[in-house]
Formats: sequence, structure tokens, C-alpha cells
Amino acid sequence: MTWQLINLVLFLTATGLGLYLFAVVVHRRYSYLRLGKSVELRQRGMGRAAEYLSEVFGQKKLLKDPRSGLMHIVIFYGFIILQFGALDLIVKGLAKGRHLPLPAYESFGLLQEITVLLILLAMGYAFYRRYGEKLSRLKRGWKPSIVVMFIYSLMLTVLFSLAFERLWLGLEPSGYAPISSLIAAAFAGIPQSSAAIFFYLFWWLHLIILLSFLVYVPQSKHFHIITAPINLWLRRSEPAGRLKKLDLEDEEAESFGAGRIEDFTQKQMLDFYACVECGRCTNACPASNTGKPLSPMHLITKLRDHLQEKGTVITGKSPQVPAFANSMHGAHALEFAPAAEPLQPVWCDEAGITNIAPTMDWHKATWRLQDQSSPEDVALIGGVMTEEEIWSCTTCRNCEDQCPVGNEHVDKIIDLRRHLVLMEGRLPQEGQRAMMNIERQGNPWGLSRTDRANWTGEVEGISVPTVGENPKFEYLFFVGSMGSYDQRSRKISKAFVRLLHEAGVSFAILGNEERNSGDTPRRLGNELLYQQLCQENIASFRKYGVRKIVTACPHTFNTLKNEYPDFGLEEVDVLHHTQLLSRLVTEGRLIPRHEVNERITYHDSCYLGRYNNVYEEPRAVLRAIPGVQLVEMERSRENGMCCGAGGGLMWMEENSGKRVNVARTEQALKVNPSLISSACPYCLTMLEDGTKLKEADDTVKTKDVAEILALSVFGSDTAVTGQTEMMIVPEGSI
Repeated sequence: MTWQLINLVLFLTATGLGLYLFAVVVHRRYSYLRLGKSVELRQRGMGRAAEYLSEVFGQKKLLKDPRSGLMHIVIFYGFIILQFGALDLIVKGLAKGRHLPLPAYESFGLLQEITVLLILLAMGYAFYRRYGEKLSRLKRGWKPSIVVMFIYSLMLTVLFSLAFERLWLGLEPSGYAPISSLIAAAFAGIPQSSAAIFFYLFWWLHLIILLSFLVYVPQSKHFHIITAPINLWLRRSEPAGRLKKLDLEDEEAESFGAGRIEDFTQKQMLDFYACVECGRCTNACPASNTGKPLSPMHLITKLRDHLQEKGTVITGKSPQVPAFANSMHGAHALEFAPAAEPLQPVWCDEAGITNIAPTMDWHKATWRLQDQSSPEDVALIGGVMTEEEIWSCTTCRNCEDQCPVGNEHVDKIIDLRRHLVLMEGRLPQEGQRAMMNIERQGNPWGLSRTDRANWTGEVEGISVPTVGENPKFEYLFFVGSMGSYDQRSRKISKAFVRLLHEAGVSFAILGNEERNSGDTPRRLGNELLYQQLCQENIASFRKYGVRKIVTACPHTFNTLKNEYPDFGLEEVDVLHHTQLLSRLVTEGRLIPRHEVNERITYHDSCYLGRYNNVYEEPRAVLRAIPGVQLVEMERSRENGMCCGAGGGLMWMEENSGKRVNVARTEQALKVNPSLISSACPYCLTMLEDGTKLKEADDTVKTKDVAEILALSVFGSDTAVTGQTEMMIVPEGSI
């Protein structure tokens, strides 16, 4: 048997074994994924090919951080190019130096060597960012580093194989092979037989490392190489702001929400495997940024650990291949050592505003392998996710906007909340009070439902008609609980109706027939109360033939526009008040005459911006006002930071870390505004409280876009707000 035949047999054996082990690893993880609930996937990727291609091949999300984005593009496309180089190298080893019949082969050789060099530089920069810059969002340790060793070894074996090939075959130095020619020059003079031995040594090293990497990838975070493109294709096709509808009348349903890992859908579980642990989600999260225990990255990785460990027990198949690699016993679970329990935030970044390090440290200290634990005994809520983590989420979806692999974090948290509320009746006390008040009186304060339209009497000289008084209205102004009851938010409602009247818009309100939109109950997990409110409002819309709705609250806007259609709201156009105001200004029906000499920074509401892509209309209104100087915060538009009120947290207290609204206010104050604007009553309340806590409220005011426009249209604050009336809040209400 000749050496070439022996080499071929060994190659086929090694490659066959590697491919077999790879298939075993992937299949076992697929068997874990099948433990989840099935979900309809066929239509998910339809109609979004351009977006899909931009994120997979254009690396659109990764380029939000240009430096790491460029680094990843080099590695991504470098490996695509080097796949042809790997095949060519295999052919050379099997066919005694002959190569693939690639066109312009010498040019391909030059491209291959340049690509190898660029990948080495990119991986060096990746290592530097993790261990030199020590970015807080990146984990450190042997697991994140092993891929660097794999890739460096692969690249070096390619170069040394090519160099010794030149010596073996007696090839002259070439400008088309600059690096391998340089290495070959360093070994010039060795016999051709020795060069052949060294060639096959590095050829086999390259093959073994490549196959080992192939088997390692699906057992690590690098499984995203395979799962991320699938995950991006299968992500939601419906609006980002739409939560999954629960069939509460399903008599066969054993539970609602997620109380066990198996309660998540298979698509949600695919997210676990797609996660690359880049930490971009955690770096953007308002909870993580202000010292709360919630970290979106750790949410995913902890659920993945728990799925694999519980899946191992249920299926009887080890997650590690080959079997001897599985030295793990027990299960991961939260362990609260005395030193790890409290979060002690230290605001040490450049601006002294936000810092994710305490949250990262907390997870490192609490998520541990428990030798004596069984995965089946680890509770999903309590053992994997604490209730404080679950209730820290503002549902801003900044994590999802930043995620380069299309993970959907917020829906998982809502499912955990649904289980807590619907199945176990557990909700923080302030949240329980808000739910009780909404259920009894239709608003979170518990004020009388018959007082919902009282604010209309405060608008001087203008009648605010109800649907009964103006049955031919064009727009239904859905005021919402904040705009109806909250003293500060009433000013927005009054300014808006004056603007509608000035523009000659035919509108009406439901008055005391209006119900809470249900956004707060739904985000807090109370799907039962949400569906009741939703159906009552839809019945009112049908009763009065509503075809157009406008609201000043982004949370209400999102709920009516994106979620009510699941419950029967059809052929109704829902607008946010800034969209309508922008249209009225553009059409000349509202004319901003008076100068408003203010330096204004605009805060993007998460439910208006990231949820519904309304960024330009509020700014267009502000730009149309003479005297306004509009300045942007560092975190604005898609990357704008939450005010801290979303997800029902408007009605709950923050018990750890820094207040989110204070951090956001500090970010606004950095650009030295004289006025902070928003287009959301929740945001405005949080930012106004923030300026008071920062003792800046004497010099920096807060106003809604509608209030600022009204100042320019009418010329005075009193003309905008009309008479005011103190709102008496019953003792004990929020």
C-alpha cells in the first residue's frame, strides 16, 4: 500500500469521524429544541429577503459598532474565501501537489494569503478588545479564548503548509504568494524530502484542527455560525410591538406563560443557540446600565444552560461529544453567596452615567454549577431567573434592536410574567395595586371612572365633543388614562385639542365610555384583564363607527395599532398625535408663527420609535417651529435609552441600582438643553421627575411636542393650557 493510499484512507477516516461527531452534536441539540412548544414557522421569512440579506451578508446590525462590525466582516467573508482555500489545500495533500482548477489561480493564491493575514489581524483585535480594552459587555476566560486559538492555529497551518509546499515542489518566490514565500525563504536549503514531511505535518495539523473546530462549534456559542442565519429568517414577521395572543378559553391548556423551560416555543429556544454572547443587548439595556440584575445576554445563556441540562436528563443524550468531554455533573442554578447578593453599582464610566459592570459581576458570582442538583429540580423562576430580573425589564426592546442574530428577549420575559401573574398570582405590591385600580375604576390611580372626561372643562373657549355630541367626527381622540387623570399629562391633552380645533379637524372623544387601553396589564402579565379591556374598547369603536383614532400616548398607540387587530379591530387607522400634527403643519393647516427660543433635545419614546419606527415626525414638528435649536443626545433614535416607565414599571418602584429616569435625564443634560421634549406622557413624567432629582428643573423645562407647537401657534403658555385644576389623589393610591 503506497503512502498516498494510506494518506487517503486516513483522511477519509478522520473526515468521516469528524462529520459524524458534528452531526451527532447538532442532532442532540435539535432533540432538546423539540422539547419546546411547536410554532407555525412557514410564513415567518416571507417578504423580507432584502432585510435578511442586509443583516446576514451586509452585517447591518454589527455595524452599529463600526469597529467590531468591520472586524466581524473581515472574519465572516474571510472564512467564506478560505473555504475554497481549504478545499484546494486538501486536494494538494491528496494529489501530490496538484491543485483545484480555479480560474486565475495565482490571483486566488494572493487573495488567500491576504485574507489569512487580515483574519489574523482581526482576531488579534478581537483579543485586544476582550483583554486589552476589557469591554464590560464581553466575557473573559478560557471558553471565549479557545476560538482565538483555533483560528490562529488554522491560519498558521495554512501559511506553513503553503510555504513548505513551495520548498517541496521547488517553486520560486512569487509576488502572488508573498507571505508563504517569505516563510519558505526562512527554511531555504532544507531537502525536498524534509519539506514534503513538513508539508504533510502542517497539512494534517490543519485538517485535525479544522475537524476539531467543526465538532466544537455546535457545542459552544459559535453554534451561531449555523443557527443565526436560520434564526434571522424565522424571526417574527408581525410588528415588533405585538405580543402573542393567549387563548384563555382553551380548556386543554395546563398553564399559561412560561413556568418550565418546555413552556417556551421551539423558535424561542432557537434564540438560545443563536446567541453569540457579544453583550450588545446588555450594553444597551436600561436595567443593566443602572445596576439592576437583569442582563438580556444572561437571560439567554442561562436559559440555554438550563435547556441543555434538562434536555440531557429527558432525552438521555449528553450535550458533549465525544462522551469523555462531558465531565459536568449536577446542574447550573442561582447560588446567592453573601458577597454576591447585593448589587453595589459604581458609576465609573467616562460620563459617570451608566455602568453594566455590577450586573455582569452579579451574574458571574451567582450562576454556578451545583454538583448535587438535578436539572429537573431547578425551578425556572427562582432557580434560573429571579423575580427581580423578570420585573426589571422596561420592555424597551433596545436589546432586540442591537442583537445581530435576531434574538427576541422581551417576549420571553412577558411569558415569565404571565406565568407569575396568571398561574401563581405573584406581582410586586405596587403592580397589584395598579391592576386592582384598573380593574375597579379603569385607571391605575383608582380615581372614579366617571371623572375621566373632567379635564375637558379646563379648556377655555373650546368645547371638546364626545362621540354622541359629534357623531360625524373624523378622528376619535383616544385620550388614555394619563391624558385624562394625570395633572401634568392633562396639559398635553388640552394643548392637542386646541391644535385640532385650530386646524379645523373634526374630532370627538369617548368620554366616560373610554376604558384603559390595557397596555399596562398586558406588559405586567395580566392577559385576562387586558383582553377584557380590549374587547370593551373595541365594542365602543364599533358602536360609534370609528375609522380613525389618534392618541398622544405611544403605549396606547402601539396597543391599538398592533395588538387590537388580533381581537377584531379591523380597518381602523391609528395615528400618534405627532404624526397627525406633522401632517397638519406640512399641509399649512397649523402655522407656527411665534418664536420659541429654546435649545431642545428630543427623547425618543421606545413604544413610538423602536416599536413603530416613528422618529422623524416629532422632529419635523420641532424643526418647523421658529427659534428652536434641536440638538441630539448621544443615545437617540434607534439607540435611544428608555425613560424607565415601560413594561408597566411606571407604577412600580425601583429597588436596586440607579434610577433609570435619572440616568436618562443626565444623558439629556449633557447636551446643555434649555428644554427636554418628548411625545409620551410616561416619558415626560419620568424626565420631569429626573430634572427635579438633579435639581435642574429651574433651568431646564420639560414639554411634549404638542405643547411646544401650541406655544408657537398661539403665542402664550396660558393660551395652551387654559385653566388648571388641582387633582386630588386619594390617600394610598399611586
